[in-house]
Formats: sequence, structure tokens, C-alpha cells
Amino acid sequence: MVAADTWTQAVRQQLGLGRLLPLGGPEDGAWITEQAAVRALSRAVLDVDGVSVETMRIGPARTEPLGEPAVPPPASALPPGPLRIEADFSAAMTRPLAEAAEGLRSALLTAAEVRLGLPAVEVDLQVTGLLEDLPAAAARLRAELRFMAGDQEAPTGGWQGGAAEAGHRSPGPVLVRDPAVELAEVAADVPGVARLAPALGGLSRPVGVAYREPTGWHVTVQVAVAAGHRSLDVARTLRAALAEAAAGDAPGPVTVAVLITSAESAGIHDGSPAS
Repeated sequence: MVAADTWTQAVRQQLGLGRLLPLGGPEDGAWITEQAAVRALSRAVLDVDGVSVETMRIGPARTEPLGEPAVPPPASALPPGPLRIEADFSAAMTRPLAEAAEGLRSALLTAAEVRLGLPAVEVDLQVTGLLEDLPAAAARLRAELRFMAGDQEAPTGGWQGGAAEAGHRSPGPVLVRDPAVELAEVAADVPGVARLAPALGGLSRPVGVAYREPTGWHVTVQVAVAAGHRSLDVARTLRAALAEAAAGDAPGPVTVAVLITSAESAGIHDGSPAS
């Protein structure tokens, strides 16, 4: 029964993450959970005048071709390609509806690119209600959205490897090195990484090393991006750092895939306001 409960919890956790969305292009080897992307975009448009976003989904653009990733993707991840944002929103009656929708569409596309590096090319908006009392109604809806979009993440310290994960000891006195733990230490020191934040596999280890035939390694890392940093830029830096660190130990080629499981709430260093 314990094993069944654990499996059920892991499935629910993964379903709550939504799709695994590509960041950048096929060569970038980076993905972000739909949950993290929706939270970041929802916060970014909280103060768009005259609108209040209620629900949002992100998926592949309907008419765009998809690419093949340069590295093995996380399980069930979408292949690289343009994305479509779908959102339901309420609008204030004090502003022309077309103008409000265009402002929201522009804000979503800008935030997707500037804050995340998400290749969004389409925004499909649906009006679900009109707000007569903008100050009261909008404030209430935005407060609800802040609550729904609030990060329920791991403690600030992030993932901490236990004693058994710090290294595996053989029956004798020889310490067997664990490359995943060593690479986790490298990842935690990369600029823009707020913390190691595993989400797939029921809060699994944040760094996984798969041994590929005949001699290669494939590294997968799950992290939260710190406030003020663009997710795609952090992923690129992280991939380079891990590939370099692993190259000294791997007997063959090294590939790295990055999964962003949280993007902290703040503006990017381009002058965009914090939300």
C-alpha cells in the first residue's frame, strides 16, 4: 500500500506540472514546466490595464512545424518548436475590448520572450466576463490569481542530498564517487540558479546521469531560476558548465538537458518591472 500511495503521489505531482515546454530552439536542450511558465507569465501581466487573466494554457502552435532536439529530452517533453498561449480573461468596461485584448496579447508575448525565452508565436484570448467595478473586481481577481500563481516550492535551501546520496560506499574503505552529486554541486553554483528543484519522478534527485552506449553520458538537471534572470540564458550557461565538468570523468561524449521547474518572480535586467 505504501508503494502504491507513493506512485499515486508521484503521478499527481507530474500531472500538476503540465506539459514540458521547449525553451529556445532545437540546439538549446532546455525545457520548462508548463506550471512554471504559466506562473511566470501570469505574474508578468497582473498589472496590464483593464484586464484580469483567469486561466492559461501553453502548448504547440497549431500550424507550425516542430524540430528535433539536439539532446535527448526529458520524458514526455514537447519537441522544440513554436508555442501557442491560450488565456481566458475578464475585461474592464472602461476600456475598449479590442484595445485591452491587444495590450494583454503584447504583454504575454513580450514576457514569454524577455523573461523566459519561450518561443511563443500565437496568443488565443477569450473574454469570459466584463468588469463594471474595475477597482474592486480587478483587485479581487488579481488577488485570486496571485494566490493561484504563488510558488509552492521547496524550502529556500532547495534540494539537499542526504548522507546516503553524498556518495556510495563499497563494502571496503574505498569511496566510490557519484558523478550526479558532484554535478549537482556545479549546477548549484551557476549564476542564475536559485536552487536545485527536482519535480519529475516524484521529487527525484535534481541531477541524473544516464550512461549511453558505447561510452557517452547524458546529464539531466532540474533547477529553479533566480529572480532577475532569463530562464533560457541560465539554461545555456548551466548546460555549458555541466558539460565541461562532466567531460573530465566521462569516457565519451557528454550531452546535457535542462528542465526549469520554477522561474522566480521578478523583472529581468532590461528595466522591466517586477511583478
